[in-house]
Amino acid sequence: MSGEYGCCTVSGQKRRNNLTPYECTKKRILDRIRASEVPEDYHHALNTLKWVRKLHAKDDALLEIAALGHDIERASAETKVRRSNFADYDSFKHAHAENSANIVSQIMRECNWDEVSIERVAGMIRNHETGGDRESNVLRDADALSFFEVNLPYYYKRHDLAEVEKRCRWGYSRISPKWKPFVRQFRYPDEELNRLIERIGASAVC
Repeated sequence: MSGEYGCCTVSGQKRRNNLTPYECTKKRILDRIRASEVPEDYHHALNTLKWVRKLHAKDDALLEIAALGHDIERASAETKVRRSNFADYDSFKHAHAENSANIVSQIMRECNWDEVSIERVAGMIRNHETGGDRESNVLRDADALSFFEVNLPYYYKRHDLAEVEKRCRWGYSRISPKWKPFVRQFRYPDEELNRLIERIGASAVC
């Protein structure tokens, strides 16, 4: 892999505007997320891709697209779902995942992907909060690890400590046991966050 967009190719792909469907889709996703008003969104997308590559040994173009686009719906005020419109957090997260899957599916169609590939990516994104199969589990773990590495300091600035701890425990519970030690390696400028992560990691109820 090299560069912001990586270097994966998919054999037999028809070019659009001199880009393969893979290149076209990655560019459109990143261009859209780059414009997000949420400051951590762009870094989180790239960081989730980094974790996917770390946790998943082989190149997988579809999984990489899912990694970059899994949160795309919140990059625009016109498309993002609002937490206040849902009775509980899980319902909100389900709607968020479904919305992102639909947006990425449309981008992939515009970039000349076949429907089988589109549905595979959409399925990964729909399940990125919960997992369920090998690819979705990798994406779930990568997303959760990236939250702790990238998003948490921003989340901490926007919410009180009780809400931050609740969100951290929810996120930590999503991570496969073998990857949880990564979380305890992260260090933050604010010592209150470091103590929180130590407390969550040491807790028997995560």
